[in-house]
Amino acid sequence: MGNLVRMGVICIAVLLIASPAAAQDAGAGFSMNLGAPFGAGLVILGAGLGIGRIGGQAVEGIARQPEAAGNIQTAMIISAALIEGATFFALIVCLL
Repeated sequence: MGNLVRMGVICIAVLLIASPAAAQDAGAGFSMNLGAPFGAGLVILGAGLGIGRIGGQAVEGIARQPEAAGNIQTAMIISAALIEGATFFALIVCLL
């Protein structure tokens, strides 16, 4: 839980630092929309955490029951593929 709080504080700090850059005039030739990059970053962060957790739990399960390694690996790969698909869909939505 501590890492999640730390990551949230870092995200808020980055947004506060970036706000003066986003406050420029539209006529200055610089237009910045922070919604898409922020959303894409959250999507990638969530996918990385999810796939990392799947991998860690799969290795732990294989260590406990080596005879079930094939079934665990298959389930892990299917789960990771589903997370990747949802991640790509969310990235497309963020960037549109």
